[in-house]
Amino acid sequence: MKLRSLAAAALSATLLGSGLASAQTVFTVSSWLPPSHTLSTVQKNWCDLLEKDSAGRMKCNILPKGVAAAPGTFDAVRDGLADISYTVDGYTPGRFINTQVAEFPFLGDSATATSVAYQRIYSKYFAPLGEHRGVKTLAVFTHGPGIIFNSKKPVASAADASALKFRIGGGNINELSKAMGWNTTLKAAPESFELLSTGVMDGTFFPDESIASFKLSMIKHATTFPGGLYNTSFVFMMNQAKYNALSAQDKAVVDKISGETAARMFGEGWDRVDAASRELQKSQGVSRIVADKAFVKAVMDKQDYLETKWAASAQVKGLQNPKAVLAEFRAEIAKVK
Repeated sequence: MKLRSLAAAALSATLLGSGLASAQTVFTVSSWLPPSHTLSTVQKNWCDLLEKDSAGRMKCNILPKGVAAAPGTFDAVRDGLADISYTVDGYTPGRFINTQVAEFPFLGDSATATSVAYQRIYSKYFAPLGEHRGVKTLAVFTHGPGIIFNSKKPVASAADASALKFRIGGGNINELSKAMGWNTTLKAAPESFELLSTGVMDGTFFPDESIASFKLSMIKHATTFPGGLYNTSFVFMMNQAKYNALSAQDKAVVDKISGETAARMFGEGWDRVDAASRELQKSQGVSRIVADKAFVKAVMDKQDYLETKWAASAQVKGLQNPKAVLAEFRAEIAKVK
């Protein structure tokens, strides 16, 4: 018996020495959206890629329920309640300034293009400033173009919008809505069904995807804008201590599939579900109109002031020449294929 124990110990030592018995790193992964939502599915796809590219050394344990509501997710990852998740920067007003560059109107009609371009600008200008300090930023991305949805009537002008109550998701659209004089309330996306089904709100500002994802069958009207009325800045993140504890080899795997790779995954996923939701809206009888030049100009007139205000705040946060960064971002969007 003693000889067997010694042999087992020797074999174990040999395996450890060769690296064959190295411990597997398991990441606790949280999502505050349903498992079927594109953000949950893309996060899982990223985890699958992580396991594949690390030859199984790293894997994810995806929790059945989020560890925190959307506004508290950044702090939950920072504090180690989850190792990996994502959130909307605008859900905590005033906390993130530079990221608002991705929330402005008329940026583009593709989540892929805006997400990849945003990641490039973020890596070049924002990451060095450390606005997401406390977590390891894996990627930043956006959803598709923001749309005015409601259950009451066509919204063909700023005045039409003023007569209704809307749920919004925060960020620049919160400031723009105030400037336009619209009646809006900041609430996280998962609360939309209850707000609209009970009549507390008449409508919501959302990308196309959300009508299908949150089963908003009460929506009957949509007003679209060239490039979107707004956009939303998301951050995909990992607990910093968990990342720091990885080997150099495993850090390299994480880094390789983060950044632009992850941003493109989220953007392409969103474009697919936007398209699918537009088909669903047809069967739901949603009437779509495109904002005319007067409506676009009314928004643009207010947004010009907000961009100047943002530039001043961003400069205080250390961003040099914010207006030039915004112009570069718009130019980068046009380049992305």
